[in-house]
Amino acid sequence: MKPEAEPALKGVFAKIGKPPAAAFRPDPFQIEALEAIRDADCLVMAPTGSGKTWIAEEAIRSVFLKGGRCWYASPLKALTNAKWVDFGHLFDEANVGIVTGDTKENTDAPIIVGTTEILRNQLYDAMHSGENLNCDLVILDEAHFLGDQDRGVVWEEIMIYLPARIGLLLLSATIGNGEEIAAWLTSVRGKPCRVIREEKRPVPLYPLFLHPSGRLMPLVEKNRLFGGIGDFIGRRFHGRPDRGGPPFGEMIEVLGHFRLLPAIFFLKSRSECDAALVQCAPPEGGTGDETFLTELEALLERFPYLRNHRHLNDLRAARVASHHGGQLPAWKFLVETLMKKGQLRAIFATSTVAAGVNFPARTIVLMNSDLFNGRDFAPLSGTEFHQMTGRAGRRGQDRVGFMLVAPGRFMDLVHIRKLLLKKPEAIASRIRSDFSMVLNLLLSQTPEDIREIFANSLASWQRRLGTAPGRPAGEKTDLWTDFQRHLRFLQQEGFVAENNRLTENGIWAAKLRLDQPLLVAESIRRGVLPRDDERLLAAVIAPFVYDGDQDLNMARKDLPSRLTRAYDRVMKTLSDLAERLKAGGFPVAPLYLWPAAVIYEWAAGGNWNLIIRKVGIAEGDMAMLVMRTADNLRQLTSLKETHPEVAALAWKAREAILRDPVVFD
Repeated sequence: MKPEAEPALKGVFAKIGKPPAAAFRPDPFQIEALEAIRDADCLVMAPTGSGKTWIAEEAIRSVFLKGGRCWYASPLKALTNAKWVDFGHLFDEANVGIVTGDTKENTDAPIIVGTTEILRNQLYDAMHSGENLNCDLVILDEAHFLGDQDRGVVWEEIMIYLPARIGLLLLSATIGNGEEIAAWLTSVRGKPCRVIREEKRPVPLYPLFLHPSGRLMPLVEKNRLFGGIGDFIGRRFHGRPDRGGPPFGEMIEVLGHFRLLPAIFFLKSRSECDAALVQCAPPEGGTGDETFLTELEALLERFPYLRNHRHLNDLRAARVASHHGGQLPAWKFLVETLMKKGQLRAIFATSTVAAGVNFPARTIVLMNSDLFNGRDFAPLSGTEFHQMTGRAGRRGQDRVGFMLVAPGRFMDLVHIRKLLLKKPEAIASRIRSDFSMVLNLLLSQTPEDIREIFANSLASWQRRLGTAPGRPAGEKTDLWTDFQRHLRFLQQEGFVAENNRLTENGIWAAKLRLDQPLLVAESIRRGVLPRDDERLLAAVIAPFVYDGDQDLNMARKDLPSRLTRAYDRVMKTLSDLAERLKAGGFPVAPLYLWPAAVIYEWAAGGNWNLIIRKVGIAEGDMAMLVMRTADNLRQLTSLKETHPEVAALAWKAREAILRDPVVFD
């Protein structure tokens, strides 16, 4: 590729560079938001990087200086950990605590940072004990997760259960129906919810197109595709066979020539992200930056086990990296740290990097106009597009940010052009009943109370108004009917009495806030969990947390007999309950042997790299399996009053599996 650019780009390229240093002055929308939260709830919708975090910090400061308490909740552990560190610097570490599935520190602090699931669980506990949550302000960051298909129910529960005396501040870059959400909250909480909207990006976005020859040109001109671009609609790179793939190394050289680095390339899959590294050569003149090498060495001193990482040579030589869910948390942290400090030229990432962590670049590169949504590939939505392009342009470091579109088989340029003008989609309620929710509500509520809770849901609100967006007709389940179905099953299984009060078994089972609480509770009730070997306990819990559909082949004859006996004992005991659940129309995930075998070997002190190679799973997937198993074991530790032996062994099991390289400080 020969770096060339259309003359029309001369003006915008002249703007590239760092804006002059200036004293910070809050924008009008930031001041409005702080005024609003003093006596009302507040929903702030503003582009990524526009200063929503500053609003959160100042709102916390206002409450903290008056002796009040704040809860900051985020959907991502990485974001939660980052905010814990940031708030510690701002308000002193002694005043900030953290609560996630695997970390608990300084939990009596006046400022708590945690995941949304933990906050929801604390509201369950408060309702059960009859005590108010000891808090004056709750901040829900990334509030568009309210519409997340899997986790949105947790956000909606928080909004419904949170006492009205506690202020609620919602922050998001991408909510299409903010006024509707605010109107619903006003009706549910009996206090006004003000909407603060900022449309202007802090760093303007300029869309570019990359001709296969290496020539850069504007993507649009007067809201139409730039002249000549139409020739590339739906085509592959000209003259390049599929097996070669896009020439990422050459593309980086073009971007570097025009000072468009650092860049984030959004790719379809983990394997594409990793394969892209091979094409990237060292920059001209070598790495040549002692600061980069010093920063990298400091991180490797902190995480010595990353010195053998298979991508370290690419990072050190070419200053590029891949970033996706298949990687170790510590490696992703290393990549993010170097990128945020401007030490990398480019990263190749899946769309997950678009959400949550402050991780911007001068340019984001779109190779496809569709995205895998967990089930199939679908055209990028307005929300997804805004999440990705929100990473283009660094406030205080760039005067202009760029989106670069490359032609290819999966690139619909017309769709991308339309997305430039499209707003984020409206959020639909995702509330639904599950056994954990029903058990926890019955701790403190009667069925009629619960019927009222469902009547106050966003789902009911949208159904009454006829505004529920994006929900297939078959998804419009009646919440009350579904609750009664769960209730009847719990009564049949002895967790709820005829008078609709929880039995003794139901009371302790409510503490198991898990994906499959009844199966785990039945294992405890029937006394089939291992009693004297923490490695075996960790192993038999692991199948309950794996939610994929991959059944890796495990030769039973090669596994320790005590492991297969423990696994078989649990599976045999649960088979009847699993059949009754299926007959009742409730989902039951397969309980594979391989997660038990993997976790057993890890708990027994096995070598991380050997386990990964033997099993053939990605490091990030292995780390996730360990972390989710640890979180389920933590739930078992809460049963110390009713099942002290199980609780004590669960604590030992957590200790056995939470070690390097899964966890890091």
